[in-house]
Amino acid sequence: MLQRIQTVYLLLAAITSAGLIFVFSLWQNSAGEAVYAQDHIITLGMFLTSAAISVVSIFMFRNRKLQFVLGRLNIILNLFLLGVFVYWSLTLPGEMDISEKGIGMFLPIISIVFIVLANKAIKKDEDLVKSVDRLR
Repeated sequence: MLQRIQTVYLLLAAITSAGLIFVFSLWQNSAGEAVYAQDHIITLGMFLTSAAISVVSIFMFRNRKLQFVLGRLNIILNLFLLGVFVYWSLTLPGEMDISEKGIGMFLPIISIVFIVLANKAIKKDEDLVKSVDRLR
């Protein structure tokens, strides 16, 4: 049952987490060089873990409760990643390392939006199945 709307949302979240990190820079340092997620192993690992959870969640369509829990776990991971970006941009002294923030710092927000939309659709499916079971 892969032809559901939450599959599209989870696929978009996986593409955002795994594909767009190589396209958009996180920030530019003081020398004007773009810094990408693959330059920091922590951010690369968190982005790829988020993408892996999204892909695994796509194939958990038979177990909607587990799919919903994986979505929430993915939201928490992306919030933590966003917190790391905020921490790095606020605690580094002056403008020495992060000169100009890039759109890559906002990729976790986009991923969170797609995962929330997927969780709403999963919840809607679960409610529909419960209502049909009630009629039997």
